[in-house]
Amino acid sequence: MTAADRGPAEAPSRPSREHAVVAFGGGTGMSCLLTGLRAFVDSITAIVAVTDNGGSSGRLRMEFDMVPPGDIRNCLVALSGGEPTLTRLLDYRFEESELEGHSFGNLLITALTRVTGSFDRAVRELNDLLEVRGRVLPATGRKVSLIATHPDGTKSTGEVEITASGLAIEHLEMRPRVEEPEPDVARAIEEADILLFGPGSLFTSVIPGLLVEGIRRRVIESDARKIYVANVMTQLGETNGLDLAAHVDALERHAGERFVTGVLAHDGTFPVALLDRYAKLGCQPVTGADELRARGLRVVEANLIDEDSTTARHHPRRLAEALAEHFLGTAARRTA
Repeated sequence: MTAADRGPAEAPSRPSREHAVVAFGGGTGMSCLLTGLRAFVDSITAIVAVTDNGGSSGRLRMEFDMVPPGDIRNCLVALSGGEPTLTRLLDYRFEESELEGHSFGNLLITALTRVTGSFDRAVRELNDLLEVRGRVLPATGRKVSLIATHPDGTKSTGEVEITASGLAIEHLEMRPRVEEPEPDVARAIEEADILLFGPGSLFTSVIPGLLVEGIRRRVIESDARKIYVANVMTQLGETNGLDLAAHVDALERHAGERFVTGVLAHDGTFPVALLDRYAKLGCQPVTGADELRARGLRVVEANLIDEDSTTARHHPRRLAEALAEHFLGTAARRTA
């Protein structure tokens, strides 16, 4: 069996650039998805988690009392249609003085937030300045924190602390609570044909968007296809020991009901050296599609990894091609 749909067969149809796609996540997983998907889709909106409290983003969050900009910057670069030099400039990271560790893009978003008076407004201005092919929008423009409750009843606050705890995560909440997203975020979800969740850190990048009540409600009510794009490996300190079904269960638990209609996962083939390296770190491939198929979910398994990388990560083109062939190509366009 090749890199094909190993779930129920569907009649193939040609992918259409006209599909309206909304992707939820953050970090390198989201930027990888967007880099590949922009070749197949014109209408894509990235709704990005803004709860990071580590690295350059964490420092700016604390020093300027603002929403952390790092994941937003990564997604803007991934979808930018502007000059290559400009995207390189946004990714440039200083290695000296008080600016050590900061990327120019993070500093630009910080300055633009001061100029416009709003993080939300700054991000929307940058979408235009960078000629973004689609839109990159924060899940919320407010400074918020994640709080994780662990099985033993203890709690960890902040992405860095949650991951460092090494404890399983039973439940996530966002503080302060955010009831409604901005109108353009709400509209994007309501008009979407496809809603994508992942790849990326399950608890600190993918799930946080659902903690905004208005986003959660619209996702549940949407008649779009809702696809979970699984990570290829478990993540140390976040998804230790979780199989594919457990990843989907955690996502749906935070939505309050089952809503995923399809899953895209790596087929489990890895270079031996890469498997050994990750096994020593305590990480395993995310496998176990049979339980999800037994629930009636369509699960597609394909070779999605970048075999030239020294880390277990998705290959942007392979990821986008699998989505286009198996999910975008058969999506029904809503006629309102």
